[in-house]
Amino acid sequence: MVDFNTVYDRKHTHSYKWDHLQAVFKTEDVLPMWVADMDFKAPKEVNEALKKRAEHGIYGYTVINDEIQEKVVNWVEKQHDWNINKNWLSFSPGVITSLHIAIQSFTEENDKILLQTPVYTPFFNIIRNGKREVVENSLVFNGEKYEIDFKDFEEKLKLGVKAFILCSPHNPVGRVWTKDELLEMARLCLKYNVLILADEIHADLVFNDYKHIPVASLSEEISKQTITCMSPTKTFNLAGLQASFLVTPDPKKRMIINRDLAQQGFSMLNTMGVIAMEAAYTHGAAWLSELMDVIEDNKKYVRTVLENETNGKLNVIDSEATYLLWIDCKKLNLSDKDLQTFMIEQAKVGLNPGSAYGKDGEHFMRINIACPKETLREGVNRIVQAVNKI
Repeated sequence: MVDFNTVYDRKHTHSYKWDHLQAVFKTEDVLPMWVADMDFKAPKEVNEALKKRAEHGIYGYTVINDEIQEKVVNWVEKQHDWNINKNWLSFSPGVITSLHIAIQSFTEENDKILLQTPVYTPFFNIIRNGKREVVENSLVFNGEKYEIDFKDFEEKLKLGVKAFILCSPHNPVGRVWTKDELLEMARLCLKYNVLILADEIHADLVFNDYKHIPVASLSEEISKQTITCMSPTKTFNLAGLQASFLVTPDPKKRMIINRDLAQQGFSMLNTMGVIAMEAAYTHGAAWLSELMDVIEDNKKYVRTVLENETNGKLNVIDSEATYLLWIDCKKLNLSDKDLQTFMIEQAKVGLNPGSAYGKDGEHFMRINIACPKETLREGVNRIVQAVNKI
């Protein structure tokens, strides 16, 4: 059994989540349940591998050899039934780095890039900072889950969109796209010659009864139109070690990606990131299985308590993946700015404001539930007490 119950003190570890509260929330007096890393230790085998490497004491340039590449290939095949070739792999410090490189490599200034909003905040940043134009295909909430407006999706592609960033599974709404949904998105992208940039960093964090399908696995034609970004960092809580990979089946696109990664100085990962990736993909499956049981139990707890003990004032969207929950706060009748202030000053919890994920996220909050139950209870109780005082 893995220990997912111990509360660890993460303060004074240069933690962005725990030591950056003043800068983000203008106060230290909040319980941080925001940025997407976990308050759990990484798998024992990963930590042991890192300690062993540290004991060696020499941290020279570190290569990713055939053996490590095979570990990546085997993990993707076992977890997602996708048979990839190790020659399709490229490596970068993170998915956002990979997406940035891909956008710079395959689009030009002022080109249009499609997003499905509300969606992960850095997507907006890498598009706008690269002097590209964001085009939004708003997801539609049907009362139970978010769906794709395919008519609008196609109309937006007709505007001359050059690339589409697919968030799969979706952050923050927690959807695991079905095979039919993926096929239709891919069909339209092929029809209008739109490059698919698939962010699949949450691929391993899928709940029971759901199955992540890499969009590039659906057909050879789709795979050649797709660059897939994956990483062990969300799965095994390794974000600070910065290690990710791209899967690019098309050789011409892969040559360009590798060239531009090298030109930007991203041709090699840091030593500890490589060690952690290898250990996680070799030994991490059992740990991940236990983690997902914990996260699913945490999800059920948050949904039950927030909805029942606030008399329905909060609606927690039933996620299908990730350890991030999307909370509909519209019934509180607060402006978006007042909602953010309320969570900080009254509830004293540090959450992500929904508006950070685009206009479609206004009046929502995102909560990170990857923490021990003691921490979770404290955060949820703070929210309930504050809401019931309104």
